[in-house]
Amino acid sequence: MSHPSQHTLRPVAERVFILAALALMLPAVLLDTPVAADVVARVRVFSDKVPDVSSLEAWKRSFIREDMTDRDKALAVWRSAWMFRHQDVPPNEYLQHEANVHDPIKLFNVYGYGQCCCASATVEALARYVGLRARGWGITAHSVSEVFWDGRWHMLDASLICYFPGADGQIASVSEISESVSQWLKNNPGFAGNDRKLIDFMRNGGWKKGPAVLATCPFYDQHGWLPAATHGWYSTMMEYSRPDKNFIYEYGTALGYEVNIQLRPGQRLVRNWSNTGLHVNMKDGKAPGCIRGVIGQGDLRYSAKEGDLAPGRVGNGRFEYQVPLARVKEDALLVENLRVEGTSLRVADGGSEGVLVLRMPSSYVYLTGRIELKAMAEPGGEVRVEFSDNNGLDWRQVGRYGAGEHDIDISPLVLRRYDYRLRFTLKGAATGIDKLSLAHDIQHSQRVLPALATGRNTITFQAGPHEGTIVIEGATSPAHKGKNVLYTDFHPRVSGMRENMLFVGDTGRGEVVFPVSTPAAMKRIRIGAHYRARDKRDRLDVAVSFDDGRTWTSAGVLEGPTPGNSKYFILNEIPPDSRAALVRFAGVQYNTTGIFDLRISADYLEPAGRMMPVRITYRWLEDGVEKQHVHVARSEQETFEIQCNTRPVMRSILLEPE
Repeated sequence: MSHPSQHTLRPVAERVFILAALALMLPAVLLDTPVAADVVARVRVFSDKVPDVSSLEAWKRSFIREDMTDRDKALAVWRSAWMFRHQDVPPNEYLQHEANVHDPIKLFNVYGYGQCCCASATVEALARYVGLRARGWGITAHSVSEVFWDGRWHMLDASLICYFPGADGQIASVSEISESVSQWLKNNPGFAGNDRKLIDFMRNGGWKKGPAVLATCPFYDQHGWLPAATHGWYSTMMEYSRPDKNFIYEYGTALGYEVNIQLRPGQRLVRNWSNTGLHVNMKDGKAPGCIRGVIGQGDLRYSAKEGDLAPGRVGNGRFEYQVPLARVKEDALLVENLRVEGTSLRVADGGSEGVLVLRMPSSYVYLTGRIELKAMAEPGGEVRVEFSDNNGLDWRQVGRYGAGEHDIDISPLVLRRYDYRLRFTLKGAATGIDKLSLAHDIQHSQRVLPALATGRNTITFQAGPHEGTIVIEGATSPAHKGKNVLYTDFHPRVSGMRENMLFVGDTGRGEVVFPVSTPAAMKRIRIGAHYRARDKRDRLDVAVSFDDGRTWTSAGVLEGPTPGNSKYFILNEIPPDSRAALVRFAGVQYNTTGIFDLRISADYLEPAGRMMPVRITYRWLEDGVEKQHVHVARSEQETFEIQCNTRPVMRSILLEPE
C-alpha cells in the first residue's frame, strides 16, 4: 500500500473523517481503534537434528505416536522432560505462587533448566496432555512424579534421570521404592543417614547388593552415580528412607505458553549458542550452574548422548527494533494526531497532543531494555514516555524528554516480562520524533535451537497462521508484588474470594471475572489453571462470555476431590469478529476451593498479518574457521540445506524481515 510523502493522522468524528478522506482521495484511518500492524507471525526455523517443542502440539508431534502404549507415552514424556530440562537452580518469574517456572514448554524453550519441582510439574503436565493420570510426590529432600498405566502407579524422575524396574520388570512406584529402601536400612544398621558409608558401599558395583528395587536400575554407573553425577545410589537411599514422611503434592502449572516469534519491518531477533552471564534471577536470586556449563562435561556430561548439539545450555539473545517512523501507521498499535515528515514523526495539530503506542511481544523473557529516542521540541514541548505491562490497562511514566538524543534504560520495567507497551505522547506544535529504537537482552535455551551437525542438515522454515496472543497471567500471591504483575493488575471483578491465592471465602461462594480484549478478531481462548478443590462437591466452573455477561459458554470445570490439580482448556467456538470477552471462575466451597495459578491466552488473527521475506543467517565454526549461511524465505513453508564438513560449533541464528 502506497502513501503520500506526508500524511496526517488525527482524531476526528468518524463520518467527517471518511468524507474528508474521500474528497482528498486519502486513506481513512479510524484513530479510536488500534491500527493494523504489518507482521509475519509464528515464524519457526527447525533443524532435522533437533525435535520441535515450540508448543504442546509440536511437542506431541515430536514425541508421541498413535501406536504407543500408555507405558510408551509415559516414558516419552519422561525422556523429553530431561532432554530439554537440566537439574539446576530454578528460574523464578514470580508469576507462579511458588515463584518457579513450571510450564514445560516455557521451561524447554526459554530456560532449559529447573529444579526437581519443575521436573515433576513437567512430567505431570505433559502426561495429562496425552491423556494419562499423573501426580507428584514430596519425598525427603526431593520431588518426583508418578504416572499411572496398566492399573498401577510408576515413579518417573526427570530431575535426576532415573526410574526403578522391580523384579517383575514393572517400573516401581514411590511407595514400593520407599518400602524396599526403608526395609534394607532396618536390616543394615549404621547406613541410615550416613552418606560417607553409603558412598563407600556403592562403589565398584556395591550398589547392586543394596535394596532389590534399586539393584536393576539401568541408570547408575559402575560406581553408583546417576547420569549427571550430582546424585547417586547413596542419595536415592536417603530420599526414599522415610515412607512415613512422603506425601502427594501437586507441582502445578497454568499451561498456555507457546513460542510465537513475530517480526515487523525494522525488527531482528538474534539467538546465540552462548551467553553473556545474564539470567532471569540476576537481580534477586542465584545463577544456574549451567550458565557456564559445557555440554558433555561436568553435570552436563549426559546431554550430548541424547542429541544435544549445543555448546552450552543458557543462551542470551538480542531482540531489536529500529522503528520505521515513515511507515509507523502500519507498525504501531495506535497512532493519533501525527504526521510523517520525511523519515520523522511530527504533531499534526499543535492544539492537541500526538500519541504513538507500540507493542513489544516476545517469545523469550526480557532481561534488559533500552530506548534510543531523538526528539525535536521547542521550549515547552516534550515527548512523554509511558510503560504498560498489563495490556495497556494502566500506564506508568518513564520520563519526559525535550529536544535532543536520549538513552533511556527500561530494564527494571521489562525484567521477567514477555509483553509490554510503550506510549509516546507528543506535546507542542513543533514536537516530533526523528529516531526511535528499542533493544533488549533476552534469555533462551540453547538446547532447542535448530543446531547443525556434521554432514547434510535439512532446515525447515515455517510461518503462519499469522496470529497474536493477549495474555492474562499474574501472581495470586501479594508477596510477589513488585517482582512481576499480580492478577489484580488485570482489573478483574472479584466477589466472595480471598485476595491471597484466590480462594473462596467464608460464604462458600465466590467468583473472579477477567475482561480480555484483543486488537482484532479472536480465534480461540486457552485457559490453564492450578487449583485446589478438597471436597467432591468443591468446584470452580470456568465460563466465557462474549456479550458482556448476558450469556456464558462453559470452558470446563475444575472439580474435586483433590488437594491439588492442574487443567488446560481450549475454547474454539468464538463468535465471529469477537474482540472482547469475560472469563469467569465461579467457585463453590464445602471444604477448600481456590486457584493457585492461572493463565488466560486469547489468540487473535493479526489484521495485517502476512508472509514477508525473512532473512535467516546461520553462523558457526568448523575447525576454528567462521562459517555463515544466509537463506531468504519467501513462502510460508520451505526447506533448504546446509552442509558441514566437520563438527560445527554453533554461534548464532538471526531472523529479520528483508
